Amino acid sequence: MKDSVLWQLFAGFFRAGILGYGGGPASIPLVRREAVITYKWMNDEEFSDLLALGNTLPGPIITKMAGYIGYRVYGTSGLLVALFATVMPTVFIMIILVTTLSNAQDIAWVNGMTKAVIPVVGVMLVMLAYSFFRQSTLSNGVLQTIILILISLLVIVVMNIHPAVIIGTLILFALMKK
Repeated sequence: MKDSVLWQLFAGFFRAGILGYGGGPASIPLVRREAVITYKWMNDEEFSDLLALGNTLPGPIITKMAGYIGYRVYGTSGLLVALFATVMPTVFIMIILVTTLSNAQDIAWVNGMTKAVIPVVGVMLVMLAYSFFRQSTLSNGVLQTIILILISLLVIVVMNIHPAVIIGTLILFALMKK
């Protein structure tokens, strides 16, 4: 049992780490797929809460999520395995990629390949946003969700306030409401 759970943690976070091209935002849908759908370590609401809290803290989101989920699933051993599996692909790929790209930066297909990945990451982010919208409408209703989205958009874009401040404020509001 122990080996199988640790192996699942390693496999799940290794996949998210190796396929999460573009950093944290691109990795979030992959982590969600592993944690919520594939292994059922948590449900969508718990994942949304983890993402919201993780975004209020400094540092890369995927490592914070891996650390928490790993610890939740299998304590300190789970935390270490999930973190290692998340970081290991990035470290090795960065070494190989930076070395290769620095030698091939003038080749047209290399530039084309890098530009082609950007829309894929965009689609992954839209899918994640839709998933969170759907989850929010189930718990808050459509009207309240749309109002929160519009207010958040206004505060982030127009007033230039960091999203962590909004998330923290909403968490405080929810805690006071209980």
